[in-house]
Amino acid sequence: MNIWLVMLIGGLITFGMRFSLIFLFGRFHIPETMRKALHYVPPAVLSAIVFPELLYRSGQLDISLGNTRLLAGMIAILVAWYSRNTLLTILAGMIALFALQFFLR
Repeated sequence: MNIWLVMLIGGLITFGMRFSLIFLFGRFHIPETMRKALHYVPPAVLSAIVFPELLYRSGQLDISLGNTRLLAGMIAILVAWYSRNTLLTILAGMIALFALQFFLR
């Protein structure tokens, strides 16, 4: 029962925060410079999450050919560049990671 209560409260807090920002953005004028800056937030956050997973193994920088996550990430980057399809990029990266882990370990 506690886990359901935590999930419900977490969902309500998340909804409240997002709704308040949407509500406030409708009432206040946001400067054009701020709008342009906010456009770069999602790629920056995604990069901050993804790149450490690709480049660091056991707390150390690993850019060797034995780093299967880095190799799969490079394959995903190539697929994204050529296809411009998010779903295809995710699938290609996952398949590449599983294949590389299977064949290289």
